[in-house]
Amino acid sequence: MRDVANAAGVSLMTVSRVVAGEPRVAPGTAAKVEKAVRDLGYQRDDIARNLRIKDRTTSTIGLVLDDLANPFFAVMARAVEDEARRQGYLVLVGSTNDEIRREREVVSAFCARHVDGLIVVPTAGSHAFLSGRMRSGTKVVCVDRPAKGLDVDTVTIDNQDGARRAVAHLLDHGHSRIAFLGDREDIWTQQERYSGYTQALSSRGVREEPSLVRHGLRARADAHAAVVELMDLPNPPTAVFTSNDLITMGVVEGLSRLARTAPGSGAAGAASAASAAAAAGVALVGFDDVALADQLNPPLTVVSQDPAAMGTSAASLLFSRIEGSTSPPRSVVLMTRLVVRGSGEVRPTVRS
Repeated sequence: MRDVANAAGVSLMTVSRVVAGEPRVAPGTAAKVEKAVRDLGYQRDDIARNLRIKDRTTSTIGLVLDDLANPFFAVMARAVEDEARRQGYLVLVGSTNDEIRREREVVSAFCARHVDGLIVVPTAGSHAFLSGRMRSGTKVVCVDRPAKGLDVDTVTIDNQDGARRAVAHLLDHGHSRIAFLGDREDIWTQQERYSGYTQALSSRGVREEPSLVRHGLRARADAHAAVVELMDLPNPPTAVFTSNDLITMGVVEGLSRLARTAPGSGAAGAASAASAAAAAGVALVGFDDVALADQLNPPLTVVSQDPAAMGTSAASLLFSRIEGSTSPPRSVVLMTRLVVRGSGEVRPTVRS
């Protein structure tokens, strides 16, 4: 700014007023300052400016997600960004891969940049460490999952209800051997969805089969391998409930590949043929919608949640805190929809 002031032949205060867009500068003087700005390539440093002015916000927020490559979180991030843009804020985004250490690193990096608030998809573990950040003035909202050891605004969905309705739908269509394929057991959403699965079975007097349950599936390849293994059991499941979109896609790939398997010869060939036959008639309901779900054969029945609504709600709560709201912590619980398309309505094949 001093360079601009010297080039324009004006005071530092005059440059400051022109850059800030204040009207108390004569048009001719403002034109000289603007020309000097262009000639010198000056750009205002908002971080340095905010360090000089106490109680000034930085107009940035941090968004801490599990995995930005996951379509669910990508949609949520876009919704947060859209709401932030309406408020005149920028969003910094970081992924944790559900690792506590990485989460703390991302949070520290954002707070070092003096973000005004954080929207966090919490990892599995205590989040009491955020209390110190909050005492320093950083506002925090949790989304998708509540945080342990932290009493803050939270936006979630009714995971148990969604899972119960999905499994009840399969039971209504004649299935009793229903497999559950889920992510890590220490993730809150997975605990809730597994609980909904077991509640639905229990309510109909159906005993849970531990051999039909698979936890810890973090990637499509894991889900693919798990469903192939399930279909090769002596008494395979007739239906599958998957706990998130990545697992669903891996299961679809696995079932499709099995269904295309040509019968071979000998014992190995017989096992392959049996797996292929089981896969061809299995019913499937997934938690989370997936791209082109209606184009699959059969089209995919899902429990649909709205990540955009979750992101918008979380951002709205955060900005109300930044603007000074001191109300008690709020909990927003959004509902899911069971979208019936065909895959969940396949009835079990009668085995001789």
